[in-house]
Amino acid sequence: MEKINVLAVQMESVIGDKFKNYEKILALTEKTIDSGTDVLILPELWTVGWACDEFVNSAEPLLGDTIEFLSELAQKNNVNILGGSFVQSLDGKYFNTCPVINRKGELIATYNKNHLFSYYDDCENKYITEGENPVMVDIEGVKFGLTICYDIRFPEIYRAYRKAGVDILVNMAAWPLSRKIHWDSLTCARAVENQSYVIALTQTGVLPTGAKNLGHSMIYDYSGNIMDEIDTKEGIIKASLNLPDMYDFRDKCTVLKDVHDKYEVVLK
Repeated sequence: MEKINVLAVQMESVIGDKFKNYEKILALTEKTIDSGTDVLILPELWTVGWACDEFVNSAEPLLGDTIEFLSELAQKNNVNILGGSFVQSLDGKYFNTCPVINRKGELIATYNKNHLFSYYDDCENKYITEGENPVMVDIEGVKFGLTICYDIRFPEIYRAYRKAGVDILVNMAAWPLSRKIHWDSLTCARAVENQSYVIALTQTGVLPTGAKNLGHSMIYDYSGNIMDEIDTKEGIIKASLNLPDMYDFRDKCTVLKDVHDKYEVVLK
């Protein structure tokens, strides 16, 4: 593919009710997915919302209701899906899992969130087990690097994707309004420092605690320019990502060749 058309859904999840959230996804995508859409992207924990005490109750096996729903959605719309995340139960543990579904409705990859946010009265690590590895998935020849929310604070994972040949970096989140500056700065930085398209998708709406999700999902180009964005309302962002343009830019500005193999700090 020289160009890939992506569409991402920003939504306010109904806390703890995946079936109502399935209905929301259907409503938000019914008129927005067209025949030219290649990849549909959903936010973190859209099935349950950011409510840590609901995680275990919402958990399901990998091949459960959510994968079945996404499989049918993919086949109906002939679209690949980066399925945000849901709480997966596996061998007595729980993971914040992103499923990847192809146009045929087949599950082709999963990514378990590598960094768990457990500060400011949040307690993700009380319920969720940390994933072990970054996962880069090949979708019709285009390589996507998968990350979830808090992962955005760790540039090392994004540089690892870049070194592995990533085309597009994705962060699917449920990010708080109280840390808007962090979201805007970190997502743009990941695009600039890795010369990669970045899709930064988060939830919106009010949480049971009274706190608010940020909204403000964005798609960046490889220079950090915003290609599309949305404020706090539910809706979609979309863009056509031109891969030859990105690779031409990388060839002209070869900054990654100047990265040292290691940096040893000298105290004087």
